[in-house]
Amino acid sequence: QFKVGVMLRHARESAGLTQEELARRLRTKKTAISRIENHAEDIKLSTLERVATALGKRLQVHIA
Repeated sequence: QFKVGVMLRHARESAGLTQEELARRLRTKKTAISRIENHAEDIKLSTLERVATALGKRLQVHIA
């Protein structure tokens, strides 16, 4: 299964950020971060890229 939300939560936690801190970096609300982490099945690539950048990461997509 494709668990983007879980991966994003782990990345946020490993960066030492709370949902509220990440939301502030993305200029959004904590509820939006929670929704992404819990229901990321239809998340846009552009949103994933913004989150990755806010976490100091880069986005890589692999299709196998």
